[in-house]
Amino acid sequence: MSDIPVSVTDDATAVFVQHRELMFGVVYNMLGSVADTEDVLQETWLSWTARNAGPPLDGIANPRAYLVRIAVNHALARRAAISRRQETYVGPWLPEPLVADGEEAGADDPALRTESVSLAMLVVLESLTPLERAVFVLHEVFGYPHTEIAEIIDRSPAAVRQLGHRAREHVHARRPLYAAHPRVRREATERFVRAAVGGDLAALMEILAPDVTVWTDAGGKRKRAGLRPVHGREKAVRLFDSFARRGAAGAGGGHLDLRYRRVNGDDAAVLFQGEEPYAVLVLDLTPDGERVSGVYVVSNPDKLTHVRREGA
Repeated sequence: MSDIPVSVTDDATAVFVQHRELMFGVVYNMLGSVADTEDVLQETWLSWTARNAGPPLDGIANPRAYLVRIAVNHALARRAAISRRQETYVGPWLPEPLVADGEEAGADDPALRTESVSLAMLVVLESLTPLERAVFVLHEVFGYPHTEIAEIIDRSPAAVRQLGHRAREHVHARRPLYAAHPRVRREATERFVRAAVGGDLAALMEILAPDVTVWTDAGGKRKRAGLRPVHGREKAVRLFDSFARRGAAGAGGGHLDLRYRRVNGDDAAVLFQGEEPYAVLVLDLTPDGERVSGVYVVSNPDKLTHVRREGA
């Protein structure tokens, strides 16, 4: 690195920083992991600086496209390692949540700037092949045309269109094209949390859909965390009643404090134990917005390292 002129490294750094947010959004939605995304961006940076050891940006007509291509291909390579980890993961696996720093977080918060794909959508994307997911994210989330995606993943436009078609069919079959109004989601989240934390079983029965499913991702690192998804309203109520009792007694010997935050662009709840995050709760609502059809609980401390209490 010492043999590269300072002007070259300065120019390369400026271009990389300019497009880092875009790369983070693309890679995170491909991987569902903040830690792996940061690793991929580091690998992309190393590839980028190695490429720019000569004259600044020499021979690169479109630095943005070049950087996204590097990042996407590093992400595809990283996807295999993530899949191997998931095979030995203890209990349900959920994506690592992107949590805004405070309830009134501004537009400069990375969790709000990143193109928002809900936690529930990320769970659906896990069922796609890596290439299908890459095409879906690039086309459906970031608006890349198929011809440009073909250059990024080194496939023909026809192959990309086929990948995109399969991905859309699969996603739309499992995830109806519906998004609750933010006010509706916030009110539903508050009603659910009041009932769940307060142990109000009647209110829980009212707000939970009969076929509700609860996923709890603790990675084997929280006591008494479920190892399988819980299906059905009655089982879910018993689960949250048990959770409320443990919370009242203090999980691990400490009181749990509740804060509302934006998680992957949606209103959600975050539980803190002292200064440390204990769990993130994200709801999926029925199309009428009246009931909760899914609850995603991420309590694996390894997936909460980016969650901070500041600004609560």
